Amino acid sequence: MTTTDTVLLIILTSLLSIFTLLGIVLIGMAIGVMSTVKRVVSKAEDIVDSAENVAEVFKDAQGRMALFKLVRNIYKAASRRRGK
Repeated sequence: MTTTDTVLLIILTSLLSIFTLLGIVLIGMAIGVMSTVKRVVSKAEDIVDSAENVAEVFKDAQGRMALFKLVRNIYKAASRRRGK
């Protein structure tokens, strides 16, 4: 093995080790980002579920209010007829 071969081998080995370490670091960072995204998505799902529950409560309340308005209108109409 000549000196040139030895120098090339050292350079290639160094580059390979640098890229291997860089790949390991990038994979670790990607795993961290994925776990953060997973937490954010979970919280977003909880918020959407809460919003759906609030919408259902308002929908139910609106139906009850319509019933009370109907009863009130009937009462007002009956009391107007009695007054005449």
